[in-house]
Amino acid sequence: MKKIVTIFSIMATLFLFVACGGSKPAEGEQKKDGGETAQKADAAKKVAIVYSTGGKGDKSFNDAAFRGLERAKKELGITFDEYEPKDPATEAKDALTKFAETGEYQLIIGVGFTMKDSVMAVAQQFPDQKFAIIDEKIENVPNIASLSFKEHEGSFLVGALAAMMSKSGTIGFVGGMESPLIQKFQAGFEQGAKYVNPNIKTLSVYIGGNSAFNDPASAKTKTETLIQQKADVVYHAAGASGQGVFQAAKEKNVYAIGVDSNQDGIAPGTILTSMMKYVDNAVFNEVKDTLEGKYQPTIQEFGIKEDGVGTTEFEFTKDKIGEENIKKLEQIKQDIKDGKIVVKPTL
Repeated sequence: MKKIVTIFSIMATLFLFVACGGSKPAEGEQKKDGGETAQKADAAKKVAIVYSTGGKGDKSFNDAAFRGLERAKKELGITFDEYEPKDPATEAKDALTKFAETGEYQLIIGVGFTMKDSVMAVAQQFPDQKFAIIDEKIENVPNIASLSFKEHEGSFLVGALAAMMSKSGTIGFVGGMESPLIQKFQAGFEQGAKYVNPNIKTLSVYIGGNSAFNDPASAKTKTETLIQQKADVVYHAAGASGQGVFQAAKEKNVYAIGVDSNQDGIAPGTILTSMMKYVDNAVFNEVKDTLEGKYQPTIQEFGIKEDGVGTTEFEFTKDKIGEENIKKLEQIKQDIKDGKIVVKPTL
């Protein structure tokens, strides 16, 4: 009997030990607590982005923004969510709002000047949420950082190159939407060309419409028209529409110049160079600053001096351009950096 009582006492003690927390928490409870902790950790390194027309795969500035986030994911350990609107003018505000409503994101990024009104509206609705906008300047809003570029400086370089390479004395420019931003590309291009050849003729056209930056067919037709008017170097600032420019240039055996990202490999030998706009670096640095508590709701402008714009390394065209012309371009770049050449953002 005594032995039975002893066994019973041991069993009761073990039962109380388990019931009162002597063991690990139940599996479901552990997931819940761990999940909440993980969510908080993830929220501290979570970013959202709404792309502009053309979305990922445009081989231009949307892809550059994506590369910046991919780098931040690899080097900073962030996660990011993204939205690709078919029409940013009508969809961007809802997408930005849905991201902001969650309260999960350290930073929400809007890509492109068409985002301006949407970013401003949502930023005012969610004053504690940090935003960044690319390719637009928004002043005096305490939760919007503006990342803009001196596209006219980079375009000056490729305009100079176009004038060096043109045999006909006529070059062309194809813009997406006729807006102050795209006009900066045109202005720099024309100034650079005239710096090299004061008698150069520059023909300019714009695609326009709701798909200005995602209409390769129209871009090709307009480029063919420029070529018919003797343009033998054509520069585009038209996002995904630029694919049509390259196609026309290749078929008609003239030169083209890419934009925003390194597009040289799309049509090697046809594309002389690309006007690089380092959106990827700007996005990465903005995410990094935000995570480190250095977020500044100011206008940041990146030009040649800030290594924000430039050209490619002429991977496929060095021999065609020639060492002498490349040296001339390097000197022009240095003169802009030193302030000896001042490029105007408008004509």
